[in-house]
Parts: sequence; structure tokens; C-alpha cells
Amino acid sequence: MDRDQLLEILRDATVSVLGCDPSAVEEGADFADDLDADSLALVEIIMAVEDRLDIQVPEEELKDVKKVGKALDLLEAKVGASA
Repeated sequence: MDRDQLLEILRDATVSVLGCDPSAVEEGADFADDLDADSLALVEIIMAVEDRLDIQVPEEELKDVKKVGKALDLLEAKVGASA
């Protein structure tokens, strides 16, 4: 699975949880500042992605995730590890 496919999955989950504009969910977007997501919302977003990709992302790994691109890096590592 490539980064663009992961971005689409992350975008779908983010729009579902936050009800934001899909075009706002881009690599440079900050979850808190640009998407108005708190830490609980980020956990919900990642849980939705986990279900879709059949991966596990421990909550402690989310503490440094501030931007969509960073979340994609984390997801890429998880998908690569499960492949």
C-alpha cells in the first residue's frame, strides 16, 4: 500500500470523526491547529484506521503525532511491518 492510499484512508477516517472538509486533510495539516482535533479525536481517527488496515498503533506512539504527515509515517511503518 502506498502513501497516497494511506492518506485516503486517513482522510476518510478524519472526515468521519471530525466532520471536516476532506481537502483540509493534507500532509502538512496540523491535527490541532488546522483540523481542530484534540488528542481523543486523534485516538478515534487512528482506531478507525486500525480497523480498516488490520494493524495496531499503541496510544503512546501517538504522543508525538501533531501533523497528518507524521501520522502517515507511523502508519507506513505499521503497514510495512504487517506486510
